[in-house]
Amino acid sequence: MTKSFETVQEAFRLHDEGLNVSQISGVLGVSRMAIRSWFVQPLDAFATRAAHAPHDADQCQLVRGAPPAEYVYLLGQYLGDGYIHPIGPRGVFKLRIATADAYPGIRQRCVESIQSVLPGKKVGFVQSIGCGEVIVHSKHLPCLFPQYGPGRKHERVIELTSWQRELVEAHPREFVAALIHSDGCRAINNVVVRGKRYSYPRYFFNNVSTDILMLCAWGFDLLGVEWRQNNWNCLSVAKRDSVAMLDTFIGPKS
Repeated sequence: MTKSFETVQEAFRLHDEGLNVSQISGVLGVSRMAIRSWFVQPLDAFATRAAHAPHDADQCQLVRGAPPAEYVYLLGQYLGDGYIHPIGPRGVFKLRIATADAYPGIRQRCVESIQSVLPGKKVGFVQSIGCGEVIVHSKHLPCLFPQYGPGRKHERVIELTSWQRELVEAHPREFVAALIHSDGCRAINNVVVRGKRYSYPRYFFNNVSTDILMLCAWGFDLLGVEWRQNNWNCLSVAKRDSVAMLDTFIGPKS
């Protein structure tokens, strides 16, 4: 495989999926030294294509024309299980959002949000074992999601722009729902107190990015939901009233 933009792009994709340098070298047929150099000094094309993608410094024009609640939901899905990367020579980007076969309703909700934000764009799907990726191509993805960048989200700063924060503040339910749908769950907690068994529902949100974890916490705060951080990468909602609030618009995954 020759050294090309597509080769470097594939190396980054494999790295994001957890492969080490030796494994990537075996897949691509490129020396480990070359691959290491790409990770230290990636091709200028990555930065150049992002810089030349159509964008609005204040707010993406596409967002202005999209239903705000749908955009906020798609933003939450991107932060949770989404990934954007450039493809081909014409400044086109691909958005991939991982979805589980066990929850077709969430997958359909994801498709509908893409169709609302990017009307006219073909939404594709790639099936894997037990899961699949919802996919769409567009030159506008970096301006729709300024959090875009090469590498894993938990290894770089993730912050919302001022206009994104305003949209989330106006539609916190869609934001929190998308985050729970992607990286969270509603579970039944079983405890035994003085020999008596109790069962009650709880919500959890897990993410190895501290920034994304705190964005979810901020979403909870906007809704008046009581939460606590029960692990370095996990938020828990267990208070009865707060669980009941989330149940009004999230509930068990389906």
